[in-house]
Formats: sequence, structure tokens, C-alpha cells
Amino acid sequence: MKKIFIMMFACCTLAVAAQEDGFRVNYQGAKPTIKDFALAYITSLISEAEECDEEGMSLYENLQDDIKCQAKGLPLEANRTLTIDQKNGFLVYEHKYVEHLGRIEMCYWNEADGKHKLFACNRWSFENGKPMMGQYDVLCFYRYDNATKKMSWCESPGFDVEYFNKAYALPRTGKDIIVTTWHEDGKKTQKTLKWNGHGFSY
Repeated sequence: MKKIFIMMFACCTLAVAAQEDGFRVNYQGAKPTIKDFALAYITSLISEAEECDEEGMSLYENLQDDIKCQAKGLPLEANRTLTIDQKNGFLVYEHKYVEHLGRIEMCYWNEADGKHKLFACNRWSFENGKPMMGQYDVLCFYRYDNATKKMSWCESPGFDVEYFNKAYALPRTGKDIIVTTWHEDGKKTQKTLKWNGHGFSY
């Protein structure tokens, strides 16, 4: 129980950064892309982080550097992969170390009101293919206002994020989130969180 409490506190520290006033998303062209959202989110996290969050920030800092490297056509380190799908509004970053895998997914949805976008960042740690409840693992959501060009933290829309033996997969295609549960007998089951234009439901 103590481990879960510490993990949740760390998650909240990272996810709530700059939530009160929101932060601006800078972009060129008609509308922001997933890369614009990602860089704005990472920059906000890093700028608001305390010194004690240095370990939690390292993966985001690596992602920030690798986005810039990829844009310049430079190769990434052998244990890192980065895919930015601008068309589908999806980004996935993986950093491997022996049996450990740190994975960050980001994507966004256009809300039904035509005035907002919902952005999600999904950071999860795996060991030998199973979620390991990393201290900084978190699925968090931010709402982007098309008029103000600012993004602000919001509660997970329509469901509660669970961390025990769970992993979430953001959509690269389609609009739904897949939730995988690992059971004590070694089996796993999946459920779908369906997008309804402003949130999710089972």
C-alpha cells in the first residue's frame, strides 16, 4: 500500500504541473500537430518540475531531445525508438534497458463541440512485457482550447485510471483506448474505453 501511495503522489506531481493557468501551445500552420502538443506538454512539465522530480523528468527530457534530433535527421541511440504520426495525431517513444521498457504514448481527439481538443499522455513501465507499476507511470489528460491556444489539465473524462496490473494503449488509428489487465494466473483480458465525443465509457 505504501508503494502505491508513493507512486500516486509522484504521478500527481508530474500530471498537475501548470494546470491552474494552463500553458500555450505554439505552432505554425492552420492548427497544432501532435508534435506541437508533445513539445508544449514536455516543456511545461520540465519548467514546473522540482529538483526531486529529476529522475521522473529524465525520460521526458530524452524524448524532447530525440524529437529535435529526428527533426534534424539525426539517428537516435540504439535503445530508443520514436514514431511521430502527424496524420493520425499519435506519438510513441520507447526507451529499452535490458528487460525494462519505458514507453510514452501521446495523442489527441477533436471534441464534439468543435472548440476543444483532448490531449493524453500515457507513460508506462514494463519488465519482461508486463506492467511494473513504475513510480512515475501515469495516464493524464489535458484540454486544449482552440480560441486561447492554451492547454490545461483535466480529470480523466468518464473513467478512473487504475494502476494495479493494468496498462493503457492510446489509439493510433480509431478513437478508443484499450485497457489490458494482467491476472495472477498469468492470463490477461482487455476492455475498450469508447470515445463519445467528449470522454470515454466502457
